[in-house]
Amino acid sequence: MSPHYEYCHTVRPEEIDPLGHVNNVAYVDWMQSAALAHSTALGWPGERYRQAGCGWVVRSHTIEYLLPAVAGDQVVVRTWVASMRKATSLRRYEMYRAADGTLLAKAETRWAFVDFATGQPRRIPKEIADAYPLAGESGTHENRRQGTRP
Repeated sequence: MSPHYEYCHTVRPEEIDPLGHVNNVAYVDWMQSAALAHSTALGWPGERYRQAGCGWVVRSHTIEYLLPAVAGDQVVVRTWVASMRKATSLRRYEMYRAADGTLLAKAETRWAFVDFATGQPRRIPKEIADAYPLAGESGTHENRRQGTRP
């Protein structure tokens, strides 16, 4: 199975800010949705984590905005797990416009694995770690055009 996952999203009118492009907060929502969809595709939907009594929480997000998306754009959020440590993981993202492959944003999320009852970090179980193939630091397609901010 490929370590990369692609989540598709059509920009909705309610995601547009007063400047006429996607509000920055929408990108965080897309990242979360892509991560959850990828986890589900790998056999770990939210319910399975709840049953296990442990799972992932966000420690930090970093986003570099390159070009704006607008209402109606088809956006592909490409995501992969770059690294996994004892109780943390780094997930990366590329968000690009499907119509022309233009890179709109790059991002990463640092996740912590916690016990739901205590909220304390805990070691990632082998069964879970093994479900996530690692893609390393880069997931960029060579043929994608990197955008620059106007």
